[in-house]
Amino acid sequence: MTIRSPSLSRPPIPRTVWALGFVSLFMDLSSELIHALLPIFLVSTMGMSVVALGALEGAAEAATMIVKVFSGPLSDWLGKRRGLLLVGYGLAALTKPLFPLAMSSATVVVARMVDRIGKGIRGAPRDALVADVAPATIRGACYGLRQSMDTIGAVAGPLAAIALMFAFADHIRTVLWFAVIPAFVCVGVLLFGVREPDRDPDTTPRRFKSPLQWSAVREFTGRYWFVVAIGATFTLARFSEAFLVLRAQQAGFDLAWVPAVMAVMNIAYALSAYPVGKLSDRADRRVLLAIGLVLLIAADLLLGYKTSPAFVYGGAALWGLHMGFTQGILAAMVADASPAALRGTAFGLFNLASGAAMLFSSLLAGWLWQSFGAPVTFWASAALVSAPLMMCAFAPRQSQTAITQLRP
Repeated sequence: MTIRSPSLSRPPIPRTVWALGFVSLFMDLSSELIHALLPIFLVSTMGMSVVALGALEGAAEAATMIVKVFSGPLSDWLGKRRGLLLVGYGLAALTKPLFPLAMSSATVVVARMVDRIGKGIRGAPRDALVADVAPATIRGACYGLRQSMDTIGAVAGPLAAIALMFAFADHIRTVLWFAVIPAFVCVGVLLFGVREPDRDPDTTPRRFKSPLQWSAVREFTGRYWFVVAIGATFTLARFSEAFLVLRAQQAGFDLAWVPAVMAVMNIAYALSAYPVGKLSDRADRRVLLAIGLVLLIAADLLLGYKTSPAFVYGGAALWGLHMGFTQGILAAMVADASPAALRGTAFGLFNLASGAAMLFSSLLAGWLWQSFGAPVTFWASAALVSAPLMMCAFAPRQSQTAITQLRP
């Protein structure tokens, strides 16, 4: 019998990664309970136009990504990431009561923007902290695990929304109050469960440098910038999931069942993110990313073709699978291509480019939806995906060190 050397065995997932996973789970449960109902609440109850909804979603997600460009390098400069995580998750928790209290769309817009700014503050430091504690041989698995736990919360949120809508006779404001509890549980888990490693002082920058300065930009190689380009063009083709909720309403779903489309999407996401992340530690990440882009094209075609429940659910499931095949892998590709001491900055710059693309994407989707209808919106997305799909063929391969260390 052949006994594998201990040096060749896979190390366990670090405790901090598990704790960050539970933090993400509770916050996503809270956020997705709200977001599964928010598009209907804004468009049907408060009279917001689809173009305005697209602008809000684009601006909110762009704010998230653009704020990351500062929170990432700030965490590099501080040498600590946990404090920024507490600020980001705490700010998001404090916005949750504003949604059920809102008497106008302006209050919802403010709450949504502040909530997403909180997400931006925590996003890059959290991703960088995962890279800090994860052994290189299981980095893809660690990102996949955290993303899967995040998505479990994103599944539980819409399911809770469905149950609560039935329990409270479609009274949306009452249901939104239930999002407050898991948001504050999340902050408690972060406060008492997340620890970060001591960093080598030699790898901590002595002076804070904005990544908008050329001195910081030149630290990254062409390999890194190619990953940024793929991420930005991909984001340009993938607009907000709010349009999935509106598509479910077009399909004739009862109001209480509209969140089911988000539940289906997130179930597919949760089931695929960790296995795909683990597989990416042994396989070519470019191929897995390309599969995810093909899945997005298939989702767009289904969602654009017909409004029957079968097509909407099928499109939502494929949409979730494409997320599982792309989000963790893109994060691992950024970590692979960036210096260890500047990972926060690297994730910040990556998200700055993606944020600009997200703003334009959601504005475009809202305009297409209102001017030409939902089918044209989804078909346009499918056409745009061809650009990052072709780029995958020219993307640099990840380092083979992690792969060869795992082979017996």
